[in-house]
Amino acid sequence: MDFKSTFENLKDRATDLAQAGVAQSKRLAEIAKLKTANMAEEDAIKKAYIEIGKLYYAEKGATPDGAYAAACEKITASKAVIETNNERLAELKQPGDPEVEVEAEAVEIEAAPAAPEETPAQPEEKQD
Repeated sequence: MDFKSTFENLKDRATDLAQAGVAQSKRLAEIAKLKTANMAEEDAIKKAYIEIGKLYYAEKGATPDGAYAAACEKITASKAVIETNNERLAELKQPGDPEVEVEAEAVEIEAAPAAPEETPAQPEEKQD
């Protein structure tokens, strides 16, 4: 057995394994890059769908076509709830509102009671 040919054979195998590892790393990096690009494109599609929906609602929200009626009604109902909530928030934020002042007075923090003075412990009396 020739040591030189065995060494060359091992060297060739190590080189092949290293090249295979590099190729695998490049392949995995490209896969990751493509997946990231796909996610970015899916996000762009979602944003475009949202924009289409906003445009449609702005143009035809009051009189939507048949298939869009339910979705437009949901949006209109939600907007009405938001408006009602905002009006109530504005009422609650009004300064000088007696109802709010009464609640604020009820929440005032009272001073903590003073801690009792410590007295030295007295020895217990023995009972015979």
